[in-house]
Amino acid sequence: MPVHRSGVTRLHVYTALAAVLLGLFSLPRTAVADEPAPSAPPRGSAHMGMGVVAHDGRGGVPSRRSTQTEGVDVSSHQGNVAWTALWNSGVGWAYVKATEGTYYTNPYHPQQYNGSYDVGMIRGSYHFATPDTASGAAQADYFVDRGGAWSADGRTLPGALDIEWNPYGDACYGKSPSAMVSWIRDFLDRYRARTGRDAVIYTATSWWKQCTGNYAGFASANPLWIARYASTVGELPAGWGSYTMWQYTSTGPIVGDHNRFNGTLDRLRSLALG
Repeated sequence: MPVHRSGVTRLHVYTALAAVLLGLFSLPRTAVADEPAPSAPPRGSAHMGMGVVAHDGRGGVPSRRSTQTEGVDVSSHQGNVAWTALWNSGVGWAYVKATEGTYYTNPYHPQQYNGSYDVGMIRGSYHFATPDTASGAAQADYFVDRGGAWSADGRTLPGALDIEWNPYGDACYGKSPSAMVSWIRDFLDRYRARTGRDAVIYTATSWWKQCTGNYAGFASANPLWIARYASTVGELPAGWGSYTMWQYTSTGPIVGDHNRFNGTLDRLRSLALG
């Protein structure tokens, strides 16, 4: 009969709906409540010290010393840089991001690298390492071929390896301390073979301890560029008794990232000459 058939149909519908609702409410709380993790920044956007504040915090600013020489580091983050203003403010040297991994070249590198040189600064290039994307040797080649080479003109500093927290994922790029040391050695060996110079190592002590096991074996050949935003440089990575450069703030005038070379301008020229 029509009424009976209609009642059975409604009963089936109600039963199905009840099963669906029961399934939803019985899901684990995490499956409903979890939100997507924050997205990583786009590849290529990394720059020196972008993880320092988050991991090490920010303290005071060191007092000026006549035995130190002011410098800056820049990347595409700063765009076209007002080099004359920096030079007139007492900045004597600069490092410019050239490359990252084997997939990114800084489009502002010509303006930044040549512009700093043209106003009288001593300048160099740096490479942001991504040890999870390619070998150290491959990244060193990529760097040298795209702005990281060295010349004995007295105005060009040896290339710098920026090795710090991974902005795109795991802090140590998924590598054990021994694997990280091997990757860094691979980069440094290839850079020296290509240029005849030992690269500068830029890092933070806390990252170095976590991701290399506080390895001391590079200190005898590679100058240390330490990152610490405080009034004192603090503890250095194992092996280095002193630093060559110190990135002490990301909020300095004109470009943000300011540094101190641990010596006079004459000593900086000596480092450039090799």
